[in-house]
Amino acid sequence: MHELGLCSDVVAAVERRAGQRPVARVRIRVGRLHHVHPEAFEQSFALAAAGGVAAGAVAELVVVPVTARCPACGLTAESDEVLPACPTCGAVGLQPLGGDELILEAIEYRAQPQEV
Repeated sequence: MHELGLCSDVVAAVERRAGQRPVARVRIRVGRLHHVHPEAFEQSFALAAAGGVAAGAVAELVVVPVTARCPACGLTAESDEVLPACPTCGAVGLQPLGGDELILEAIEYRAQPQEV
């Protein structure tokens, strides 16, 4: 289950940025080439975050399709997998544009009680 390794890295990044502020939600953008299963990611995030500032936080996963550009005809295509050839002209050697990213997009913090 590679999701646990990804989530451990994401939680480490969240904890570095959050300091001691409790985290309510995080949004992670992940490319399809990582083959992340949303349910496994959610469980792995909960395990990796346990005991830290992100414990109990919601992990919102945004899955990004594989995107490539054909140098022959200029088509930009999206897919769930790497495209072996251009679907329009059949050319090979497409230029990858996306689908392999792993980005911590946002951290939302919980409101902390006001001291009186």
